[in-house]
Amino acid sequence: MPSALNDSDPTDKTLPTSHGLLAPWGVSDLPAPPPFGLRNLLKVIGPGAIMAATSIGGGEWLVGPAAAVKYSASIFLIASVAIVLQVIFNLEAIRYTLYTGEPIYGGIMRLRPGPKFWAGFYTLIGFLQLGWPALAGSAAATLLGAWMGRMPGAPDQAAQTWVATALMAAVVLVLSFGGTIERMLEYFAWTMLGVVFLFLVAVNVAFVPAAHWVRTFLGFFSFSGLPHPIDWGLIGALAATAGSGGIGNLTVTNWMRDKGFGMASKVGAIPSAVGGHSIQLSHVGIVFPVSDENLARWREWMRYVHADQIWVWGLFCFFGMYLNVNLATAIVPHGTDLQGLAAGAYQAEYLSRIWSGFWFLTLFNGFWILFKTQLGNTDILVRTITDAVWMSSERAREWRMGIRAIYYGILVAFSVWGILVIRSASPFQLFKILANMAGIVLLIAGVQIFLVNRRFLPAAVRPPLWREVGLLLCSAFYAFFAYFVVRDLLRSLL
Repeated sequence: MPSALNDSDPTDKTLPTSHGLLAPWGVSDLPAPPPFGLRNLLKVIGPGAIMAATSIGGGEWLVGPAAAVKYSASIFLIASVAIVLQVIFNLEAIRYTLYTGEPIYGGIMRLRPGPKFWAGFYTLIGFLQLGWPALAGSAAATLLGAWMGRMPGAPDQAAQTWVATALMAAVVLVLSFGGTIERMLEYFAWTMLGVVFLFLVAVNVAFVPAAHWVRTFLGFFSFSGLPHPIDWGLIGALAATAGSGGIGNLTVTNWMRDKGFGMASKVGAIPSAVGGHSIQLSHVGIVFPVSDENLARWREWMRYVHADQIWVWGLFCFFGMYLNVNLATAIVPHGTDLQGLAAGAYQAEYLSRIWSGFWFLTLFNGFWILFKTQLGNTDILVRTITDAVWMSSERAREWRMGIRAIYYGILVAFSVWGILVIRSASPFQLFKILANMAGIVLLIAGVQIFLVNRRFLPAAVRPPLWREVGLLLCSAFYAFFAYFVVRDLLRSLL
């Protein structure tokens, strides 16, 4: 077993000088990654695919088309900037996990005022962002519309509720197998990304003129100013959901931990209910002393991280948004109100004029987009609360069934809650709420990641200055949108 790091010993300059307000890390050498190459790359990467499958959902299928048709694609530089800034955010959060084996929540809980405060804070804010079954309701309506040949209305509310309930039960089932929950999510993510992108590329190539492709693409890299009047709630939701959006960005570090990146290979993972009985998870991480050999391994691990986050997650996010916006702006009249499921309904109706089977295919594709995001978001929320409780509470770590009991207890409770509140508001309005909460998470957590890496990482593995500036710019970017969203909300209430 690795030796414990002694925080009071200042003589070893290769280790952190402080462990903050959690227990000290263990110490061991950094495991060597597989030799970098295409075959090993395909084996090692995976969290970026889970993120992409979760990201390409409400933002791309609901918010992106709604904003593009209302304001045109010329505002989508916002989405491009958001994706770039979130890539930097993700990489710097993962940096801590690669060094310690802990998810970034471990680093945050080491900051003042302490683990119980930050565990409670992220449990609350995670619930405010993801604790509403917005995408389960949207997925249910889309699936029902594909089956009935028309979009469901008020008389179909009971049937839609039952379908949404069945989908939430299906999420629990999917998350119960695979050895580790991350592994099952990864299998599901790659499959769904293949299905969704095959459809999107096919219909865009078949039915969108080449000149329109160019106009849409240029809209992601040019900016002609914000329109007036402007729905700041919609634009703020676009900025957040162009990437993963808040808690999802932080949770990539949990998936990196469970996948075994860097020092995470020494701490364990959250086991699934079926097939994961022998897997254990430490509540505290392990760090490595700075040496030439460990730093060489560190650089190799970072190559895998960059491939996972830039070439998988970043590109899938961009092209998912681009293809959905390109199709919507080509077939839906400018200025149309696409809030709710109108984007999918318009696309399905237009394409069904060419061939009736496109009604089903379009909405079935929309269903997979929304369902896989509901699946990912459910794991994100439950995992966030689980890791916060596991790392901050000694009493919880003494439970007989360990972290599995915490994870699945929260999962069942959240699913029951979702069933009870599914009728509380329209899915789109719920989604706008959670999307803007995501922007607030990015605002706060960007500053915290900056502090965590500055305080707890040795100089040799800290980010370069331009990365730190990019991280703070990410917080500033979302502070801008949060200000106007909150301002308009307060005006509407007064």
